[in-house]
Amino acid sequence: MLLLKDFIQQGTASLEALYPAPEARNIILMLCEELLGTKSYTHIVEPEFTIDNKLVAPLAQALERLKAGEPIQYVTGKAEFCGRTFHVNKNVLIPRPETELLVKEAITFADRLKRQRSPYGKAAEPVRVLDLCTGSGNVAWSVALGVPGARVVGVDISEEALEVARGQKFSDEIKASGGVAPTFVQADVLDTEQDFDYGKFDLILSNPPYIMEKEKALMRKNVTDFEPSGALYAPDNDPLLFYRAIARWSIRFLSDEGCGLTEINEMLGTETEEVFRSAGYRHTEAVKDFFNKNRFILYY
Repeated sequence: MLLLKDFIQQGTASLEALYPAPEARNIILMLCEELLGTKSYTHIVEPEFTIDNKLVAPLAQALERLKAGEPIQYVTGKAEFCGRTFHVNKNVLIPRPETELLVKEAITFADRLKRQRSPYGKAAEPVRVLDLCTGSGNVAWSVALGVPGARVVGVDISEEALEVARGQKFSDEIKASGGVAPTFVQADVLDTEQDFDYGKFDLILSNPPYIMEKEKALMRKNVTDFEPSGALYAPDNDPLLFYRAIARWSIRFLSDEGCGLTEINEMLGTETEEVFRSAGYRHTEAVKDFFNKNRFILYY
């Protein structure tokens, strides 16, 4: 017989070599919620709550994965982003809370543009959004759901990532809101002159690889050992590689009244802004996150 309160105590202790104690405890509570259906307070209000014998083995197996450093989001297959639950696996990055700021700004811009066009009624052009390096599709789906009627195209080089993006379970919400599911397209963002027959976009979003290899030593094992390196790292000798490509995509496909938003490496804010300024954009602006760090560049 295994009491829930004992498993939480033991599980938390087993993760404290990897995480601070409060974070380790939260991870264990998330695991219990997913596998057992319990709440964060179940062990408190029901101190004699006993874990079903059939679930002890799966719980132990999941705990071993966590002890090896695997992120809880990969173990459960779920990640929260912008108030929604996204499916994730080892082929995609785990969505970060900081990226929600980019989505918030994108939705504000897209919604304003939609309202400006509304007097044209059925003849109004839909807001068109391009999401480069889409990964799990968390940004693309969040904008499509946040601005019903927007036409969103997500691009990634990884077909495995695109499979995750296409498989997100939001069909009911799309139907209820009158929205349009994003279109996901395989393409190499670094191939800036390829044919891309999707017209012009009012908003170009991106969260490209931007961590320098030399920064890896400062990062946790749960990131470096498990999340896809191709979606994380830019070369040390050319850390702005993807931003030059994004600037070129934007020159080709951004509408005259449109704008771009791209997440950046906080250490390279000035340099990244200069990439877009040099590309000819009349306005560039570094936007800070809730930690007062440079988080993304706005350009138009």
